[in-house]
Amino acid sequence: MDYLLNGFLIFIARVCDVSLGTIRIVLLARGLKLQASIIGFFEVLIWIVVISQVIKHLDHPFYYVAFASGFAFGNYVGLYLENKLAMGNVLIRVITRKEPEKLLNILRENGFIVTSVNAEGREGPIMILFSVIKRKQISKFLALVQKNCPQAFYTIEDIREVRKYSGEIQSHRAGFFDTFKKFFWIKRK
Repeated sequence: MDYLLNGFLIFIARVCDVSLGTIRIVLLARGLKLQASIIGFFEVLIWIVVISQVIKHLDHPFYYVAFASGFAFGNYVGLYLENKLAMGNVLIRVITRKEPEKLLNILRENGFIVTSVNAEGREGPIMILFSVIKRKQISKFLALVQKNCPQAFYTIEDIREVRKYSGEIQSHRAGFFDTFKKFFWIKRK
């Protein structure tokens, strides 16, 4: 019976360490070295404890299954958590030829900063709309595009840093801990 409990603990710990690893990789890609290093410490600490239990009990194949299952489910959980945290900014590029001014005005009326460029496509004139937004705003932005210009083509790119005209850098570095606190319901004093 103990081996079932140990297998379950191995599974849970593995889910935790792989989830942390997924978030760590995303943080590294966004240039958040300190936060990624802190998370990496706990990721490896959990991994060492788990792998030592598996190695101590090589006679229990159930532990292998728990270890592998925890890895698989940890990837899913890590991506889910990263999506919920939705840190950072994205660039959305919308390309349309039908009523582009209407879409441009609707996006601006809804608080989005949008830059437009007239261009030439394969079948004639088009307008390209560029907007840098928080990842949390993607669904609102795309809902407006779909509702008002359903034939529009769009792309979304993660961006690492945003510099305002004032020269101020708007990155998500400061926002990471605010997002972390919000995610874990930690209140500010």
